[in-house]
Amino acid sequence: MLKRWTTVLGFTLLYLAAAAAGAAASGNGEFLYYIGVMVVLMGAVGVLHLRVGLSPGALWGLSLWGLLHMAGGLLPLPAGWPYDGTHAVFYSWWIVPGFLKYDMAVHAFGFGLTTWVCWQGYKAAVRGVGGAPRPTFGALVLCSAGGMGFGALNEVVEFAATLLMRDTNVGGYVNTGWDLVSNLTGCVLAALLIRLGGRRAPDPEA
Repeated sequence: MLKRWTTVLGFTLLYLAAAAAGAAASGNGEFLYYIGVMVVLMGAVGVLHLRVGLSPGALWGLSLWGLLHMAGGLLPLPAGWPYDGTHAVFYSWWIVPGFLKYDMAVHAFGFGLTTWVCWQGYKAAVRGVGGAPRPTFGALVLCSAGGMGFGALNEVVEFAATLLMRDTNVGGYVNTGWDLVSNLTGCVLAALLIRLGGRRAPDPEA
């Protein structure tokens, strides 16, 4: 378990160091703030992993999510690519113009992943009291609500960024609404996949 965590940790610290250097060089205070938030979250994930034993897929998925977040805010878009707002970075990129932005896809992926992490925590808790965890409707609603709750916490972190800094790429009320819709989409899809996996194997070691 420890080796699994340290390998992912090393990879994550490597790209965070590169992101911190890039943010500092460009004077991007917003992403220096987010890097600090990520360090705190890494500590929380480490504690959770030691207690629950997250799967390799969950650990690497969380690291990939962080990488997508750093790339989204720091990497400039190639010339001519469509984007929304005034910041020509990947987070503003219209993957499908007028329908799907990079930001939406990352939100759906990240909080779907968070729902899966909540499921792994739920399984560990049920096993801890001698139960047999099953992906029932109620259990998956609970895990999805956990994913949505963490998504709402993310919006609080972004709101704090707008209060602390003048120039951010957070967006306005409509953007926040689409963030929440994207989070919900990812959480529901994750719950469906967990349910389908549970039908094939009653208690998969996810």
